[in-house]
Amino acid sequence: MNIIEITPSYSVSPQITVADVATIAERGFNAIMCNRPDGESADQTDVAEIRAEAERLGLAFAFVPVISGGILPDNVADFKAALAELPTPVLAYCRSGGRCQNLWMLARS
Repeated sequence: MNIIEITPSYSVSPQITVADVATIAERGFNAIMCNRPDGESADQTDVAEIRAEAERLGLAFAFVPVISGGILPDNVADFKAALAELPTPVLAYCRSGGRCQNLWMLARS
């Protein structure tokens, strides 16, 4: 798992698995945000499985799916709203981490 710190309160990662959630918690994250729609590729872990494991371990979770290459103003608004409610630090993930970085930049502009 390759975690990139954007700020002390927000980091991004490529797709995670259920097994990664314990490591995320051990690294001190308090929340996970998924920015990848379910079913985007056959090899991705279903968001419900990751959410269940996160909640079992006491982490907050938000699902703000964004289509790759198609970030809309509503996506940015949803991202900002979710980020405002999640306890920090937050780890956001998508296929590569790029959407999560782009959402962060757009939310700040």
